[in-house]
Amino acid sequence: MELPDVAFAVWMFICFCASVDSYPSGKIREACTSMIPCHGSSPQLSPEHTITVNGTEFKPGDNIEVHLFGPDFEGFFIQARDVEHLDSPAVGSFVLVDRRLSQLLTCGHTKNSAVSHTSKSKKKYIKVYWIAPGDAPKRVQFLATVVKKYKTFWVKIPGPIVSQSNAPSPTTPLHATSEAISTSHPVSYLSKPFNASGCGSMKFCIRNPSSCDPESASCFFLSFQQEESSVLIEMSGPSEGYLAFALSHDQWMGGDDTYLCINEDHRVHVSSAYLKGRSPPVLDSENALEDVSWRLVDGVLQCSFRRSIRLPASKRRFNLDASYYIFLADGEASEGGLIHKHRHQPLITNGIYNVTGLPQDIGGSRSPRLIKAHGALMFVAWITTVSIGVIVARFFKPVWSHSFLFGKEMWFQVHRMLMLTTVMLTSISFVLPFIYRGGWSQQAGFHPFLGCTVMALTIFQPLMAGFRPSRHAPRRQLFNWFHWSTGTTARILAVVTMFLGMDLPALDLPDPWDTYTMIGFVAWHVGIDVLLEIHSYCLVRKVEVIEDDRVQILQSLTSAEAEGRLFKQIVLTIYVCGNIVFLIAFLAAVNKI
Repeated sequence: MELPDVAFAVWMFICFCASVDSYPSGKIREACTSMIPCHGSSPQLSPEHTITVNGTEFKPGDNIEVHLFGPDFEGFFIQARDVEHLDSPAVGSFVLVDRRLSQLLTCGHTKNSAVSHTSKSKKKYIKVYWIAPGDAPKRVQFLATVVKKYKTFWVKIPGPIVSQSNAPSPTTPLHATSEAISTSHPVSYLSKPFNASGCGSMKFCIRNPSSCDPESASCFFLSFQQEESSVLIEMSGPSEGYLAFALSHDQWMGGDDTYLCINEDHRVHVSSAYLKGRSPPVLDSENALEDVSWRLVDGVLQCSFRRSIRLPASKRRFNLDASYYIFLADGEASEGGLIHKHRHQPLITNGIYNVTGLPQDIGGSRSPRLIKAHGALMFVAWITTVSIGVIVARFFKPVWSHSFLFGKEMWFQVHRMLMLTTVMLTSISFVLPFIYRGGWSQQAGFHPFLGCTVMALTIFQPLMAGFRPSRHAPRRQLFNWFHWSTGTTARILAVVTMFLGMDLPALDLPDPWDTYTMIGFVAWHVGIDVLLEIHSYCLVRKVEVIEDDRVQILQSLTSAEAEGRLFKQIVLTIYVCGNIVFLIAFLAAVNKI
């Protein structure tokens, strides 16, 4: 037997006698030198797995990406060694990308000089960063041991050789890119999406829609998990540009502690920033984030990082043991990492929260309560009360002319009550956006201009009604035309204004559902109006008097209209029920945003 075979047999005997038969947890420091697992069998000869790196040269302090991939495997062990002395101790140190799949080991006197698995779960791909030491040899080779099954493994799979550059090491420029930040805090790749396990019990979570799954392509997710003196933060959502969250003392942008994950050419840059007013955030020149990881798959951007609870040296970073409003936003990013204004209203918590306090699982709203109330009141006024009031005045005069309510004809009292309700609801709703914005909004397009016009017509209409001439006065016909034209103009403009308001960022109802709902209501109202007009025309035909080949229309249609009383009451009941359905659908949509 040759000497190498004898040495291997002796080593196998020691493994069996030492009762170290496997390392399912990856704690394999005993194998630091040989890199051979004690699994009671010989290693395979032809490796199925591959090691790659992202460069061929390095300088002391550089980071090199190391990838291990191939068919499913359970365990692995990665080191870097001097090419001239492959039996020598490991060289340099590693930084993890995904702590769930890999862990750092200390072999010899060099801390974090090896990487191994954390469990026997199946893996296809591992990524880590190797940091070149100041006393690195001229040439370094990466080696890996891979365990496919308990008795199927490969030892010291040879990887690429990287050489030390003879050029002096220049100072790394400081700019907002993942490469610059990785010099001090290496960035890793998440191999799996986040999950909501532990939300409300171990970590503080914000989800939109409520209780959504972070693995879903439509879920916005933000979590905070305290670990001793630091907090692990995870952020996820559908975005091809950027995701950001901010801690704020109020529900307005400005003076906020902000954190961004920006997609830069399919790489994600994670940074802290300071938000001043409505200007673009100012990225920090010194990054206080550690253990940065990211993932970008199928349009879902995910990033995680760790931050100390207190950063006394940074005036712009808020302490995480206090209570704040929390914003969560997404938007587009252009080349160079330049971010644009968020496409939607940011998700804002309804109150202030301490993310290091009692764990909670909460939602938020992309529409402020005042704006929700504004939209809801306007919809009630112009979809419900006005529409029913107009139908009553237009078609129910003859039907309810002999019925009285509080000393007046019933149709008139119902019409006046509904219209005054409209004026009250519109007036209350009109001031809410001004209270929220603190003034005029320059971002709402034509919506506020048309809204002011509708408000003016709404006030003018009852004022004009107060000067209504008597029924047989000469100016009564002129009043009727002015009253009708003003009301009709206000209704048309109100519908147009609501169409424009539904897609504004502050409300942003689900599209195209909101448009279909409004179109459905307009069609519903027009259809009922046409039906009642046809019905009235048919009644008129019944009271025509034929005299000398000439048709005369009776001046009073009271008796004829009475014949259609039942029909009109049925139609009105159906119309009111339909309006209530539209109203409930709209309010349900408003409540969800």
